[in-house]
Amino acid sequence: MTPELDESSVRTNRRWLALAGYAALAVAVGFILYTQRPTGINGLPAEITVSQAASMREKGSFLLDVRQPEEWNESHIPGSTLIPLGELRARMGEVPRERYIVVVCRSGNRSRRARELLIDAGFKWVTSVAGGITAWSADGRPTVSGP
Repeated sequence: MTPELDESSVRTNRRWLALAGYAALAVAVGFILYTQRPTGINGLPAEITVSQAASMREKGSFLLDVRQPEEWNESHIPGSTLIPLGELRARMGEVPRERYIVVVCRSGNRSRRARELLIDAGFKWVTSVAGGITAWSADGRPTVSGP
Protein backbone atom coordinates (compact mmCIF):
# COMPACT_ATOMS: atom_id res chain seq x y z
CA MET A 1 0.00 0.00 0.00
CA THR A 2 1.45 3.34 -1.02
CA PRO A 3 0.75 6.44 1.00
CA GLU A 4 -1.26 9.18 -0.61
CA LEU A 5 0.62 12.40 -1.30
CA ASP A 6 -1.11 15.70 -1.07
CA GLU A 7 -0.41 18.47 -3.60
CA SER A 8 2.04 20.23 -1.27
CA SER A 9 4.15 17.07 -0.90
CA VAL A 10 4.19 16.55 -4.65
CA ARG A 11 5.43 20.13 -5.21
CA THR A 12 8.10 19.68 -2.53
CA ASN A 13 9.26 16.42 -4.09
CA ARG A 14 9.44 18.03 -7.53
CA ARG A 15 11.54 20.86 -6.12
CA TRP A 16 13.96 18.39 -4.52
CA LEU A 17 14.21 16.43 -7.74
CA ALA A 18 14.87 19.61 -9.70
CA LEU A 19 17.56 20.68 -7.20
CA ALA A 20 19.14 17.24 -7.37
CA GLY A 21 19.17 17.45 -11.16
CA TYR A 22 20.81 20.88 -11.08
CA ALA A 23 23.37 19.65 -8.56
CA ALA A 24 24.21 16.65 -10.75
CA LEU A 25 24.56 18.93 -13.76
CA ALA A 26 26.82 21.30 -11.83
CA VAL A 27 29.04 18.40 -10.74
CA ALA A 28 29.25 17.11 -14.32
CA VAL A 29 30.13 20.54 -15.73
CA GLY A 30 32.67 21.09 -12.95
CA PHE A 31 34.30 17.75 -13.71
CA ILE A 32 34.52 18.55 -17.41
CA LEU A 33 36.06 21.96 -16.73
CA TYR A 34 38.47 20.50 -14.18
CA THR A 35 39.70 17.73 -16.47
CA GLN A 36 40.01 19.77 -19.66
CA ARG A 37 43.29 21.53 -20.32
CA PRO A 38 42.60 25.23 -20.70
CA THR A 39 43.75 26.75 -23.94
CA GLY A 40 45.20 30.16 -24.39
CA ILE A 41 44.66 32.67 -27.11
CA ASN A 42 44.83 31.15 -30.61
CA GLY A 43 44.40 27.64 -29.18
CA LEU A 44 47.90 27.35 -27.69
CA PRO A 45 47.58 25.16 -24.57
CA ALA A 46 48.11 26.86 -21.24
CA GLU A 47 50.57 24.11 -20.35
CA ILE A 48 52.64 21.81 -22.57
CA THR A 49 54.72 18.69 -22.11
CA VAL A 50 58.50 18.62 -22.15
CA SER A 51 58.53 17.03 -25.61
CA GLN A 52 56.23 19.75 -26.94
CA ALA A 53 58.47 22.41 -25.36
CA ALA A 54 61.55 20.82 -26.95
CA SER A 55 59.82 20.85 -30.33
CA MET A 56 58.82 24.51 -29.94
CA ARG A 57 62.40 25.34 -28.90
CA GLU A 58 63.76 23.67 -32.03
CA LYS A 59 61.32 25.71 -34.15
CA GLY A 60 62.58 29.01 -32.72
CA SER A 61 60.21 29.77 -29.85
CA PHE A 62 61.42 32.14 -27.14
CA LEU A 63 62.23 30.22 -23.94
CA LEU A 64 61.71 32.35 -20.86
CA ASP A 65 63.07 31.09 -17.53
CA VAL A 66 61.46 32.86 -14.56
CA ARG A 67 63.53 31.31 -11.77
CA GLN A 68 66.08 33.08 -9.58
CA PRO A 69 69.69 33.59 -10.80
CA GLU A 70 71.03 30.97 -8.34
CA GLU A 71 68.66 28.37 -9.77
CA TRP A 72 69.56 29.42 -13.32
CA ASN A 73 73.29 29.05 -12.61
CA GLU A 74 72.75 25.49 -11.38
CA SER A 75 70.99 24.39 -14.56
CA HIS A 76 69.02 25.92 -17.41
CA ILE A 77 67.85 25.10 -20.91
CA PRO A 78 70.35 26.14 -23.57
CA GLY A 79 69.19 29.26 -25.40
CA SER A 80 66.68 30.28 -22.73
CA THR A 81 66.50 33.81 -21.33
CA LEU A 82 66.43 34.50 -17.60
CA ILE A 83 63.96 37.07 -16.29
CA PRO A 84 63.01 36.25 -12.68
CA LEU A 85 59.26 36.31 -12.03
CA GLY A 86 59.62 39.25 -9.63
CA GLU A 87 61.23 41.34 -12.41
CA LEU A 88 58.95 40.30 -15.26
CA ARG A 89 56.55 43.26 -15.16
CA ALA A 90 59.43 45.74 -15.36
CA ARG A 91 61.27 43.78 -18.08
CA MET A 92 58.44 42.79 -20.43
CA GLY A 93 60.06 44.86 -23.16
CA GLU A 94 62.74 42.16 -23.38
CA VAL A 95 60.15 39.53 -24.34
CA PRO A 96 59.33 39.38 -28.07
CA ARG A 97 55.67 39.75 -28.96
CA GLU A 98 56.03 38.25 -32.44
CA ARG A 99 57.22 34.79 -31.32
CA TYR A 100 55.76 31.89 -29.38
CA ILE A 101 56.85 32.12 -25.75
CA VAL A 102 57.53 29.01 -23.67
CA VAL A 103 57.84 29.82 -19.97
CA VAL A 104 59.74 27.53 -17.62
CA CYS A 105 60.56 27.50 -13.91
CA ARG A 106 61.55 24.74 -11.48
CA SER A 107 58.28 22.83 -11.27
CA GLY A 108 55.64 24.80 -13.20
CA ASN A 109 54.07 27.08 -10.58
CA ARG A 110 55.96 30.31 -11.28
CA SER A 111 55.78 29.74 -15.02
CA ARG A 112 51.97 29.56 -14.83
CA ARG A 113 51.92 32.90 -12.99
CA ALA A 114 54.34 34.40 -15.54
CA ARG A 115 52.13 33.14 -18.36
CA GLU A 116 49.13 34.91 -16.83
CA LEU A 117 51.11 38.15 -16.44
CA LEU A 118 52.20 38.04 -20.07
CA ILE A 119 48.72 37.32 -21.38
CA ASP A 120 47.29 40.12 -19.21
CA ALA A 121 49.90 42.41 -20.79
CA GLY A 122 48.69 41.51 -24.29
CA PHE A 123 51.06 38.72 -25.32
CA LYS A 124 49.14 36.23 -27.46
CA TRP A 125 51.24 33.10 -27.84
CA VAL A 126 52.34 32.06 -24.35
CA THR A 127 52.49 28.62 -22.77
CA SER A 128 54.10 27.02 -19.72
CA VAL A 129 56.12 23.81 -19.37
CA ALA A 130 54.37 21.24 -17.16
CA GLY A 131 56.80 20.15 -14.46
CA GLY A 132 59.34 22.85 -15.33
CA ILE A 133 63.07 22.23 -15.59
CA THR A 134 62.68 19.31 -13.18
CA ALA A 135 60.59 17.45 -15.78
CA TRP A 136 62.89 18.68 -18.58
CA SER A 137 65.95 17.18 -16.85
CA ALA A 138 64.13 13.99 -15.87
CA ASP A 139 63.27 13.49 -19.55
CA GLY A 140 67.01 13.60 -20.40
CA ARG A 141 66.83 16.93 -22.24
CA PRO A 142 70.01 19.05 -22.43
CA THR A 143 70.83 21.61 -19.77
CA VAL A 144 73.78 23.87 -19.11
CA SER A 145 75.07 25.46 -15.92
CA GLY A 146 76.71 28.76 -15.10
CA PRO A 147 75.79 32.33 -15.90
